[in-house]
Amino acid sequence: MGVLDQSVSLIKGVGPKRVEVLNSLGIETIQDLITYYPFRYDDVSEKNISEINDQEKVVLKGFPLSEAVVNYYGYKKNRLTFRMMVDEAVVSVTFFNQAFLKDKVRASEELAVYGKWDAKRKSLTGMKIIATSQGEEDFSPIYHVNKKIRQKTLVDLIRQTWELFQDEVEETLPNWLLEKYRLMPRKDAIQAMHFPDTVQDNQQARRRLAFEEFFLFQLKMIELKREEQKGEAGLSVQYDLKELKRLIATLPFELTSAQKRVVNEICADLKSTSHMHRLLQGDVGSGKTIVAGLALYATVTAGFQGALMVPTEILAEQHMESLTELFQQFDVKIALLTSSTKAAAKRQILAELVAGEIDIIVGTHSLIQEDVIFKHLGLVITDEQHRFGVNQRKLLREKGGNPDVLFMTATPIPRTLAITAYGEMDVSIIDELPSGRIPIETSWILPKQVDIALRNMQRLMKQGQQVYVICPLIEESEMLDVKNATEIYEHLADFFAPDFNVGLLHGKMKPQEKEVIMSAFKENELQVLVSTTVIEVGVNVPNATTMMIMDADRFGLAQLHQLRGRVGRGAIASYCILVASPKSEQGKERMKIMTETTDGFKLSEKDLEMRGPGDFFGNKQSGLPEFKVGDMVADSQMLEVARTEAILLWSQKEWWLLPENQELARQLHLEVTQMDYFD
Repeated sequence: MGVLDQSVSLIKGVGPKRVEVLNSLGIETIQDLITYYPFRYDDVSEKNISEINDQEKVVLKGFPLSEAVVNYYGYKKNRLTFRMMVDEAVVSVTFFNQAFLKDKVRASEELAVYGKWDAKRKSLTGMKIIATSQGEEDFSPIYHVNKKIRQKTLVDLIRQTWELFQDEVEETLPNWLLEKYRLMPRKDAIQAMHFPDTVQDNQQARRRLAFEEFFLFQLKMIELKREEQKGEAGLSVQYDLKELKRLIATLPFELTSAQKRVVNEICADLKSTSHMHRLLQGDVGSGKTIVAGLALYATVTAGFQGALMVPTEILAEQHMESLTELFQQFDVKIALLTSSTKAAAKRQILAELVAGEIDIIVGTHSLIQEDVIFKHLGLVITDEQHRFGVNQRKLLREKGGNPDVLFMTATPIPRTLAITAYGEMDVSIIDELPSGRIPIETSWILPKQVDIALRNMQRLMKQGQQVYVICPLIEESEMLDVKNATEIYEHLADFFAPDFNVGLLHGKMKPQEKEVIMSAFKENELQVLVSTTVIEVGVNVPNATTMMIMDADRFGLAQLHQLRGRVGRGAIASYCILVASPKSEQGKERMKIMTETTDGFKLSEKDLEMRGPGDFFGNKQSGLPEFKVGDMVADSQMLEVARTEAILLWSQKEWWLLPENQELARQLHLEVTQMDYFD
């Protein structure tokens, strides 16, 4: 173990309490601390007032003309004000709810204030007071901290640690790579991240460290894929092609070219002795479910069992219905296992599963419980796979003798990002919608126009059609000024009475309650369904032709597209109405984009550009890599270059034996004796 891999407790002044605080930030070793990079930099260089743009964030240095005055108002609110002489001008400075700064403002003592400039009023809304000591950098690094540690404390600790241990930093990238892309040495890059002399230095440091992250990640992804392929032999599922074709012949429609291509890719994987590890992407309504059904049936014809794991009970029930209908003319036994399954029914299902009497099981997280045992599991399909953690997906895989694995997602991910984020998988894409699908007409209205839209809905409902109304929250929230499902439900029940019935569906309801509501909506006993985003996946009601999404600007493009996909599933023209009054330009842009395209892949690219991968995929359970410096969207070109270089390196025989690549081999934690190369 090198010095940098040792605990931060080795640092002078870092006792048990400080160790605990640093651990809460994910900092456990000295290496973690010196690579805990700022998430932004404040420009604290001095500027002449005449050069500052309105609303620009700046640092002004000057002398207070008097002590600060604090006024209290409202509940626990205060305003601290004082005037400051900056060069020849008098500037009014205001801090909100920072009364504790009063003692730092002393008449005739120089002060530096960072804040937002108001050009008209010649005033500064202060954000913080910074040191005016000699040697202050022009760029002040800002780190993510929590309530347990102050920004200044962390900065001082990083500076102290860097001064002590900077000579321990080793280069991770070989010289040939540094020279090829003119990358800054690692030691210089880390220093320029924390203590940049110029913007250019900082940019070059970021470029170098982002490339390093991407390159090492891609090398690991390739190694992971190699291990998958050369590890325990995969199953060879010798399916019955005639039987599979017989099933396809019973379909009431013809498969699209994209579906046929993807089915062929999956079937080739099934027959191969190599282990299948494939991601199936398809836009809303592209027909992934039928592809999954065909793959499961192929598995069953070879004498194996299949499992389909989904994130919600509603989706599990939907898949159960779809598969039951698909196999109605075939001898296939399917079972459904969720947390709502009664104890007696569950015991019977588990007994039949281990005996091999159940061919296909559909379920939620219940499938990964210890008591779920298969006789001969051949294929595992995980739907909406980004909603499961990596470990959850792994648990299901481990229930069989190394079964083939197919992940599915209706969240379209640009191919470049997919092969990066899920680099250890093969990627199949259904990029074609079934013929005859009528594009959904999407419009954006303001809240004051809702009643007009509701009257249009009444007209459609008189023709026998049904409507979804989606709300972002279940109950009132003081934090967000959004309509909630309960309030909307009560309003609409009154608005449409007595001609039409309105139902309410949300995530806090018990499974049985949800089932009753959904069943009533499917049977058209309810004409309007008010719901939260629990409706996003797994609901298929062809008669529902209109969706109104309240406070639509609160959703990302990908989620809006998923929601919109609940309509347009029949032969009748369908509509999506976005109700929003966005305050930001980005919010307005999202609404505009939604009305212009129904292509999920285009929308996903826009969503990634606007929100970044973290917000796009949701929480850390997504299984996406987390990079300290690199941004998979903004740095997509760099990411592709890193992938290309990683592939080229692995194609070279015994590259790890070359002296210049030794550090890379060490970074990958590989046993050199076990390594081989690509033919």
